[in-house]
Amino acid sequence: MPTPSLASLPIRRLTLRDLAACADLSEDRGWPREEHKWGFLLTAGKGYGIDDPDGGLVSACVVTEYGPQERPALAAIGMVLVAERHTRRGVARRLMRHVVSAMGTTPLTLHATPYGRPLYEELGFKVTGRAEMVCGHFTSGGPQPAVATRAATAEDLTAILRLDEQVFGTDRTHIVTRLPAFADQLRVAEEDGRIIGYAAAWPNMDTHVVGPLIARDTSAAQALITALAAHTDRPLRTDIDVRHTELLAWAKEHGLASVAFNSVMSYGITELPGDWSRRFAPVTVAAG
Repeated sequence: MPTPSLASLPIRRLTLRDLAACADLSEDRGWPREEHKWGFLLTAGKGYGIDDPDGGLVSACVVTEYGPQERPALAAIGMVLVAERHTRRGVARRLMRHVVSAMGTTPLTLHATPYGRPLYEELGFKVTGRAEMVCGHFTSGGPQPAVATRAATAEDLTAILRLDEQVFGTDRTHIVTRLPAFADQLRVAEEDGRIIGYAAAWPNMDTHVVGPLIARDTSAAQALITALAAHTDRPLRTDIDVRHTELLAWAKEHGLASVAFNSVMSYGITELPGDWSRRFAPVTVAAG
């Protein structure tokens, strides 16, 4: 029986039952398996994939929607992967076209590597920003941030959700409420009893990824990173909007080195909603 062509293989929705296959696909492309992150994304978002007749997945991606369920205000696309043996055969293009079509009029965003950017531009995505990934063991020293931080409690959730919607520009309750179980740390920054920022640190292989990072200003963002670093022995990794030049310079002074740059791209909108000046880092580049 002849092997079906890639173009005839159906695209289907992925579920948590596909977690191992998604991790295998990451590993196939030289990425970490990232099972913890895949589990989070497949639960909070919608996975799409193509099954390989020989086993495993030909390709996969995840779409995370924000705002009203019946009419999302924004959707983030991430984890777009094609198995090594099937690259350069139009698979990613076909999967992306399917997702764009499935999302209809919903505005889209994604973080693109230099390798992936030409495809997304071909599909109509425009570069609307940049993020710099930094990673390393955080070294304390110098003046300490004056903003007070503490571990978040269940009683803080309402205030965190309110702040997050103000800054992100649309509701993402289904992400924020999963953070206590997903992250190893969730902290808030306070002033006069009012929450002015919050951040999480979640485990990814041998690092702790800082994200989301939302704060009133740079000093509050610095205080949150400092506090998260004080409670882990792992290197920290985060993706900071390049417009936050002061925070990036400070992070590099404290041991975090530049690893890569990604283009923030959008489809159907000219800029992301919300207040970028208080949005320092995403939950993960795969989900915005």
